[in-house]
Parts: sequence; C-alpha cells; structure tokens
Amino acid sequence: MKFFLIAIFISLSGLSSINGQTKETNLKTMKLNAGIITDKIQESKTFYTEILQFGITFENDFYLLLHTPNGSAEISFLKPYHASQQPLFHDPFNGKGLYLTIEVDNVEEMYRQLKSKGVEIKIDLREEPWGDRHFAIQDPNGIGVDIVQYTEQKN
Repeated sequence: MKFFLIAIFISLSGLSSINGQTKETNLKTMKLNAGIITDKIQESKTFYTEILQFGITFENDFYLLLHTPNGSAEISFLKPYHASQQPLFHDPFNGKGLYLTIEVDNVEEMYRQLKSKGVEIKIDLREEPWGDRHFAIQDPNGIGVDIVQYTEQKN
C-alpha cells in the first residue's frame, strides 16, 4: 500500500516563494523529517511499525528514525533531555497542536485493516464535501493521524 506523509516530504523544483514572489534557487530538493521528542519511543516504534507498517531506518537507545512503507517519507523520535542533544531539543512534546496526514491509495481497506487490529478510530471514515475520504487515529504521543484518500474536488 502506498503511503505519503504530507508535510514530511517536500520536493522543490528549483523555485521558492517568499512573500508571494517566486524566485529561482540553487536548492533542487528538500526533505523534511518531522521529529517528536518523547519518552514513548518504544510505544511509538510499536505503533508505527506494527499498526502502520513503517520500517526502521535507524535506531539507538535515544533516537528512532522510521520510514513509510515505500520509503518516501520519514519521522523520528528522540528521548527528552538526552545529554547528546542541545537544550533546544530537550523538552518533550506536550501532546497538543500537532497532527500528521498519511495519504493512502485505498482508505476503505486501511480502515478495515486498522479496525481488525483493534486500533481505536478517533474520527470515523467519512467523505468531506470537497471529496476527500478519511478517518483519524491517535499515536501513543497524542498526535492525531489523519489517514486520507484524496479524490478529485467536487464542484
């Protein structure tokens, strides 16, 4: 199944926009890895690998880097207050104000799979007026995970 983590992978075509004006840059590709500072690294590993089928890119005692099944995007988890990290990366995530969107090819199938695994569905499968079909679950850190199948916009 094809997954995309929206806002986790960005590909630029050599153009950037600042204050609405487009300018050419030397930067051709940019990859963004969202990182969550948390004490729940093992719980996060279990959730993302067993529930969402992410793979492990790298792991040590204080850091975990995971990738989507097709390898197109990554997410990382870091223990708080680790001696190897600067103070900017010490405070743990407080569980509010962040969500992830995962795009799938078949949202109904993903919904059935997660329900059969006993995953709690926070927002039931629904179709939005603009055509997108989605549902939401929550990871061990309190992060809402919106699982969506984008469709053509309805008029």
